[in-house]
Amino acid sequence: MSGAPPPPAAPPPFAASPSLAAQLRRLGVRPGARLLTHASLGGTGLRAEAVRDALLEAVGPRGTVVAPAFTPENSRTSSAHLARIAGLDAAQVAAFRARMPAFDPLRTPSQGMGVLAEAVRTAAGAARSGHPQTSFAAVGADAGEWCASHPLESHLGEETPLGALCRGGGQVLMINVGFSVCTAFHLAEYRIPKPPLRMYECVVKVNLPGGQPGRQGERWTAYEDVALDDSDFAEIGTSFPDSRVRRGRVGGVSAMLFSIPDAVDHALEWMTENRR
Repeated sequence: MSGAPPPPAAPPPFAASPSLAAQLRRLGVRPGARLLTHASLGGTGLRAEAVRDALLEAVGPRGTVVAPAFTPENSRTSSAHLARIAGLDAAQVAAFRARMPAFDPLRTPSQGMGVLAEAVRTAAGAARSGHPQTSFAAVGADAGEWCASHPLESHLGEETPLGALCRGGGQVLMINVGFSVCTAFHLAEYRIPKPPLRMYECVVKVNLPGGQPGRQGERWTAYEDVALDDSDFAEIGTSFPDSRVRRGRVGGVSAMLFSIPDAVDHALEWMTENRR
């Protein structure tokens, strides 16, 4: 018989690298897990999509993969925003801020969160919470539920996807990064008695008057929230008991896996004793 061979079958959704998925399982990732992921893949040779798909393979259909999809440049005071306007005069700063687009959970890329966070945000079926500065992206069984609520006045508190992950017994997976970027520690800042507060400002979409459904504009809005401070997170992580951390290698780089409730409890104890 002659003729071309039949085309190969289409790969299944989220076709993962068997080796990466196996390494994640050896580290301790189990089916049904809820994972808050942090990764720095630059220079590792790992493709973000391959890591994302391996994570989804490891947690299975009952699990959920979550990543910070923050947009810190949507601000008047963040270090990311101040870096963007450095060297501009007052008129140029005003013009720059007038042009800043409002946060759009469907389209606005994350900023400084890494390629894995973007791979999670852009995955088929992914959900994203609606906070204009500290949104989360998620894909998996609980993605829509956990991203449904994220009040403006709570960056990383109990009412956010981070709080939901903690209540649900989620875990933190860190690939090629250290505790200095451990978002889970921020939840402890909301549990400190009388935490320090500050004002934040960002650009948001608003419904415009005029009787046209869905007609939207943009405006700056201000709100008060906990004064977030990650300057001591590396030190907090240094004292996190080794017995509570599973360590290994994924894709040839270091990885850590630990419980979000354990991390928050440890951070709260450390902050209560050491922050003034």
